[in-house]
Formats: sequence, structure tokens, C-alpha cells
Amino acid sequence: MTTPQGPAYRIETERLVVRCYRPGDAPLLQVAIEESVEHLRPWMPWIDEEPKTLAQRVTLLRRFRGQFDLDQDYIYGIFNRDETRLWGGTGLHTRRGEGVREIGYWIHADQVRRGLVTESTAALIRVAFEVEQVVRVEIRCDPENVASAAIPRKLAFTHEGVLRHETEFLGKRRDTSVWGLLVADYPGSPAAAAPLKAFDVLGQPLLS
Repeated sequence: MTTPQGPAYRIETERLVVRCYRPGDAPLLQVAIEESVEHLRPWMPWIDEEPKTLAQRVTLLRRFRGQFDLDQDYIYGIFNRDETRLWGGTGLHTRRGEGVREIGYWIHADQVRRGLVTESTAALIRVAFEVEQVVRVEIRCDPENVASAAIPRKLAFTHEGVLRHETEFLGKRRDTSVWGLLVADYPGSPAAAAPLKAFDVLGQPLLS
């Protein structure tokens, strides 16, 4: 069997399209963030850079797309199935080194408690292990962010500890919880059975 060749530019789940950003997504991203600023402010350091103009948003998405195409980082938008709304953002981040991906996420204020982050995260876990062929996936979050920590717990990650005062945000040092899922443990995660279709840059199937 031929090993699937990533990265996955587009992932389709039951309710979502999770795909590489395009600069033309800037208006959808603009609306999503403007509608969710106060919801995200306690947890997302990048909210301090808001508000951004639409032109700045285009520049940001051009950078995201460039990093994606150059295999430097894989940042995705979370869209509804017809791609008329942006419901959040996520990523398979490369910052933890070779063979490891870190998944981060945020969700629109109107879409919380619908299981959408669990759905998109499970899809990215499958892509990480089955397409990217990594050996480890991490999720990191503030220990006080109960909703964020619920995602790795649902997907059978191991809570590996807390990095005390690891980041500075909102004027104080904050702790970081670290959750890990190893390739050996992946078959026991609900993510392994997540229904999805994943496609490469040419639209050719990677997973189904």
C-alpha cells in the first residue's frame, strides 16, 4: 500500500470543513473574530493584537498559506460545510520538533458546547498519525480553561503535567497543562474512528 502523502489541505467531517486558509477567507475571519473577541480574550494571547484591519487580515492569511505550502506550519480554518461561515481555527503546529504535532484551537462564541472542537481535533489527530506519520501529538492549554482541557480528556490523551509560570499573559505568569497522545496509544483513542475525508493540494484523497 502506498503511504498517503501530506499535508492534508482539506478535511471534511460530518459537520465541518477544516482546510488550509486562503487570503480570500479574510472577510470571514474578520467577522468571526469581531464577534468572539470577549469570548476569546481570557485565553488567546493573540487577541491583544486586535482589532486588525481587513488588509492586515489578508496579510496574516497570506503568511499562514505560505507557511503551509513550505511545510513550516499547518494552520487551518474551521468552516461550516458550505464554507459560508468561519466557526474557528486550529492547526497541526510543528513547533515541538520532528515527529511531533501540537494541536491548538479556538471556536466562535456562538458555536461553543456543540462538540465542534472535539470533531475537528479528532480529525487532525487522524491526519497527524495516519498521514503525517508522527509519533506524538500534544495539546497545551491553561489549566483554568476547563472547556479546552476537556478536549484531550475526551480523546484519551494523557495529562503529563503542568509547566508552572510557563507563559506571560494579561500581566501575569500563567501555568500550562501538557497533554500527550503517543502513536502506540492512538488506536485506543476515539479519534482513530473519526469519520472524515482528507485531500492533498491537488484534491486527491489521503484518508476516507
